[in-house]
Amino acid sequence: MIRVLVVDDQQLVRMGLRMLFEQAQDIELCGEAPGGAEAVRLAARLTPDVVLMDLRMPGTDGIAATRRILADRPAARIVALTTFDDDEHLYPALAAGACGFLVKDTPPAEILDAVRRAAHGEAPFSRDALARLVDRAVTAPAPAMPPAAPAAPAPPALPAVTPREREVLGLVGAGLSNQEIADRLHLGVTTVKTHVANLMAKTGRDNRIRLAVLAVLCRVVPD
Repeated sequence: MIRVLVVDDQQLVRMGLRMLFEQAQDIELCGEAPGGAEAVRLAARLTPDVVLMDLRMPGTDGIAATRRILADRPAARIVALTTFDDDEHLYPALAAGACGFLVKDTPPAEILDAVRRAAHGEAPFSRDALARLVDRAVTAPAPAMPPAAPAAPAPPALPAVTPREREVLGLVGAGLSNQEIADRLHLGVTTVKTHVANLMAKTGRDNRIRLAVLAVLCRVVPD
C-alpha cells in the first residue's frame, strides 16, 4: 500500500485528491495538511511514501517544507503540485529535492500513475511543467555580450551516447515511464533502468527531470 500525504492550502484541492485516492486499492491517503509547517509535522509522524506538495502557501511554503521533510527523511518522495503561472517556483522546488512536478489540472488517472511511479523511484512530471522548465532554461539571461544579430540558441552538446541510449533519452524527455519505454523499445524494465542510470552518469544529470530537460534542449524527443 502506498501511503500519501496531501499538502495544499485549498480545501477543494485536498477534497478532490482524497476522493480520487479513495477509489484506488493500492493507495492510502494517510494525511492532509493545509500548509507547509503542518506538512513537516505530519510527515515526521505519519512517514508517508509520497507527498503531494503545493508550492505556494501562506507561511511555510512548499519549497521550504520540501527541504525540511527531506532533511529529516531523505527517502521521502515529494511531488510538487504546480499551476500554470508558478514557473518561478519550479527550479527552487527541484533544487529543494522534489522528485517530480504535476500541474493541478492533471487528469485523475495520470495523478494515480504519477503517485505509483514516484513510490517506485521514478520522477513523474507533467509535460506542460517540463516545457516551462525548458523555456526558462532557454530564455535565462546570459552574460552581457557585444551587440549581434539575434539567433536561435544552440542546443547543448550531448555527450557520447549509444544509439539506444539516445532513444531512451528522447523517451524520458517525452515523459514516458520506465515501463512505457520498455514496452516501446521491446526491452526489459531493468535494461531501461540501466540505460537511464548510464545517461545520468554520462551527462552529469542527477535526476530524471534534469535528464528530461536535457533531452528537450538537445532536440532528441520524438514528435
